[in-house]
Amino acid sequence: MRPLDFVLGRLESLGHNPKKSGAGWKAHCPGHDDSTASLSITEGDDGRVLLHDFGGCATEHVVASMGLTMSDLFPGGGGGGAIPPRNLSTAQPDGPTGLSLDAYAAAKRLPVAFLKSLGLSDIFIQGTPVVRIPYFNEDGSDGPARFRWSLSGKRKFTWRKGSKPQLYGLFRLQEARDAGYCVLVEGESDVHTLLFHGIPALGVPGAANWREDRDAPRLDGIEEIYVVIEPDRGGEGLQRWLQRSRIRQRVRVLRLPGFKDPSEMYLADPEGFKAAFHKAMDEAQTWAALAAEQQAATRRAAATECEELAESPDILAMFAADLRRRGVIGEDKCSKILFLALVSRLLDRPISVVVKGPSSAGKSFIVVSTLAFFPASAYYELTGVSERVLAYSEEPLEHRFIVIVEASGMDRDFVMYLLRTLLSEGRVRYETLEKTPEGLRARLIERNGPTGLIVTTTAVNLHPENETRMLTITVTDTQEQTKAILSALAEEPVEFDMGRWHALQVWLETGPQDAVIPFAKRLTELIPPIAVRLRRDAGALLRLIKAHALLHQASRGRDDRSRVVATIEDYAAVRELVAGFMATGVEATVPEIVRETVAAVAAASGGKSDGVTIAAVARELGLDKSAAWRRVKTAIALGYLVNKEERRGHPAKLFTDEPLPEDQEILPSPEALHEGCTGAEDAGDRPPSPSPLEAEDDGEEAAP
Repeated sequence: MRPLDFVLGRLESLGHNPKKSGAGWKAHCPGHDDSTASLSITEGDDGRVLLHDFGGCATEHVVASMGLTMSDLFPGGGGGGAIPPRNLSTAQPDGPTGLSLDAYAAAKRLPVAFLKSLGLSDIFIQGTPVVRIPYFNEDGSDGPARFRWSLSGKRKFTWRKGSKPQLYGLFRLQEARDAGYCVLVEGESDVHTLLFHGIPALGVPGAANWREDRDAPRLDGIEEIYVVIEPDRGGEGLQRWLQRSRIRQRVRVLRLPGFKDPSEMYLADPEGFKAAFHKAMDEAQTWAALAAEQQAATRRAAATECEELAESPDILAMFAADLRRRGVIGEDKCSKILFLALVSRLLDRPISVVVKGPSSAGKSFIVVSTLAFFPASAYYELTGVSERVLAYSEEPLEHRFIVIVEASGMDRDFVMYLLRTLLSEGRVRYETLEKTPEGLRARLIERNGPTGLIVTTTAVNLHPENETRMLTITVTDTQEQTKAILSALAEEPVEFDMGRWHALQVWLETGPQDAVIPFAKRLTELIPPIAVRLRRDAGALLRLIKAHALLHQASRGRDDRSRVVATIEDYAAVRELVAGFMATGVEATVPEIVRETVAAVAAASGGKSDGVTIAAVARELGLDKSAAWRRVKTAIALGYLVNKEERRGHPAKLFTDEPLPEDQEILPSPEALHEGCTGAEDAGDRPPSPSPLEAEDDGEEAAP
């Protein structure tokens, strides 16, 4: 092997990017931090390598920085007579000693000249022959490079230092646009096989290397995208990102029965490959059809496992009973709202929830215990939030909940801006600058929702912009609740299989994703318009009713658009859970804990005029000082108490302030709502269509 090829290969493997320049080559010097490609590499008349660094490095320093010796610059190892260790011209073509382009071409039954036309070449890395596979950009300029070390085994590929994976074959992309179709495969060798037969192709260098915001736009303008799904974990990974990609509506899934990939199919019958492959393309199934088949099969399997739950008239009651078996005591209302909010992920706008309460009140335990009834795909749990995690994380957010339990980082303005954008607009669009080999380039990151949020906090109030976007629920801090929890601690929680609960969620995910409320107009007319916030809260109420109807869809009817029809029973169940919270949110009622706290201040004052301390309030309520102080802060924020002690560090001087108003009903009773409906259709009382569980058993239910 020529010393020049050896040195160029070494520079390439180290990421110093040698490029042809006149009669020689230029590269970034490995001897110093070089941003201008100051190293000149030429070949002398006697075959030796001539190096000159215009940045000032001595030749000996440059050579040592490459891990070489001066003798490596000369034919025959500097004329010493012995063959240097790196001269592997007699090495086997494949195996531990490397892979040559000739061996690769023979194994794939492709002409060497054709592979060289795609830029493939032989290089040596640390004395081992490898095949260099360049990833040219769409305009033909140099991009990343990958090295193939063997045809099989653990070490098949490595990337050139500094390379960022991208689609392989972009420099031939215009051919795909002209043809109106493209075949998407995994890896480079299948692309080589298809291009050799005149079939436009692109390669994903491993399913994990697809990046939606970077790669999907490349395929714009191509009418049909054939995706080869390999029967292995890589194929499963390909399907996972594909089902979330915006290209999926143009995808046709290409199966190659009996073969792992196009290369294997070609090697089995080189002469008949092209005709057989085109036949497979003609028989390819659309992604939509395949997804519908898979969804229907998944739904049928889930229905079998969750049948008892799905057909229950009160699934939330069954949930509460099982939750108590797991050790959650006395928080049925709170946990039911959380459960229903998590079901609302199926809708276009999920319900977000903030769970408030004093430290050690069990907020996190309630949330985590409720999450156990849902598969991991339903939520993304975080214990801390970095500044830009929502923009850069690879976790899917579509129809999923972000759960932040007592997390740090929530007070950062940028984090809350991203969260508000995600909740309000259903997606995040974040443009940033990234450093690339071509310099700084703008990158637009898009994260699609819809997404819900569950947060726990000890704060009395959140930022107003966040508070109004979320349903607020407060855990119980009473002596009775504490006693019940202490009693429960003496009993061992019952662990049981969550399989049927997870199956229920899978069944819901593969069914209808929307519901209709026939009595929605009548309901909103009966809600008194006493606060602007009700505009948002009424929307949340309707979505909770829809979520309850979707949860009980096995016993609900369908309209002519296959939407689940909500009933007055759905409203009644939701009203029981949220009426108090909604009334409190618009200050139409005073929370019971606030009434108790104001009464405690009045009782502790004993007619005195010097105010009441927190310690005195705590004694009256039978609470510790921290829990009492939290209640007092809530009453102060609502204007029913005032603290006249202005000096920091001194005991509070609490006085009653505004008189407590009479409670006002915000949500009408189910009876009043039913009376206002003109008939069974308006009330949602139509006879249900056949249970989806029964229809699926008969093969009548088509996947939506």
